[in-house]
Amino acid sequence: MEITDPLAQAYASQFTSPEEALLQEISAATQALHPHAHMLSGHVQGKFLEMISYLLQPRRILEIGTFTGYSALCLAKGLLKDGKIHTIELRDQDASVAQANFNRSIDAGKIILHVGNALSIIPGLNETWDLVFIDADKVNYTHYYQLVLPMVRPGGLIIADNVLFHGQVLQQPVAGKNAKAIQEFNEYVQQDASVDKVLLTVRDGLLMIRKK
Repeated sequence: MEITDPLAQAYASQFTSPEEALLQEISAATQALHPHAHMLSGHVQGKFLEMISYLLQPRRILEIGTFTGYSALCLAKGLLKDGKIHTIELRDQDASVAQANFNRSIDAGKIILHVGNALSIIPGLNETWDLVFIDADKVNYTHYYQLVLPMVRPGGLIIADNVLFHGQVLQQPVAGKNAKAIQEFNEYVQQDASVDKVLLTVRDGLLMIRKK
């Protein structure tokens, strides 16, 4: 199911500030070479993440799910001068590609890439997060949320990607392991009185969660 009308998506892209050259190259290479290129945040969502980062002016960002590095580079744009983004990737090959992409960026010194299981890595980071972006395996979304929320500062923001999961959460009954996991995550956050939230129909759905 197409969540966003392709014509509307193209129109949105037309009236969104253009990607910088490096992001264009990463997008083109990912589309051409990666079997799961649909996982890339892409132009409109990437610019949205960049704008949120600029508005929030974070000192510490956590990204769960690096892929080929596109979204981390977008998020890094709004970091304060002494800011850092920690990004975690499970797959060695994607991490290698992402690191090579980071090395080409003027923000390379602000990006720290961790390779391995995020559930094991996050507790050892010992940071207070201003902004967290969750875009990894769907079955662990609720676990990631439970793990990072205590480490997010009051007023800090968590953004979860793919919360419409290709429209599968709109089907009744919700079927499939990943769609069920996303539905459970959305319901869990909905019932959490410690946060404000809004679900946006950007690309495959973004759930913005502000810690009170």
